[in-house]
Amino acid sequence: MTAMSGPFWRAVADGMHVAVKVQPKSRRAGVQGLVPDIDGMRLRIGVAPAPEDGRANKAACAVLAAALSLPVSSISVAHGATSRQKTLHIAGDAALSGERLTHLLSTQDTSE
Repeated sequence: MTAMSGPFWRAVADGMHVAVKVQPKSRRAGVQGLVPDIDGMRLRIGVAPAPEDGRANKAACAVLAAALSLPVSSISVAHGATSRQKTLHIAGDAALSGERLTHLLSTQDTSE
């Protein structure tokens, strides 16, 4: 089996890791496309809560779960709990999650 990965995600033994940049106190919550980072591309996620007591982390997991039609319990912060640059872990089938991420980005409206 070949290793599966995308520009901002990679398969791991029990799911996938997704590199994200979380924008707390965002006026527009949701997945906001890809942004360049020093170590590659990241998925930008806007959330309304401030980064206090883990609220922005929980909101980022919920936004990604909703966008991918997954239960919130399947997404957690793997790395970067106190940083805007995070790695989120999606438990489950990496191939299916990768397809959903690709479809999500291909259908986003970029005309704003």
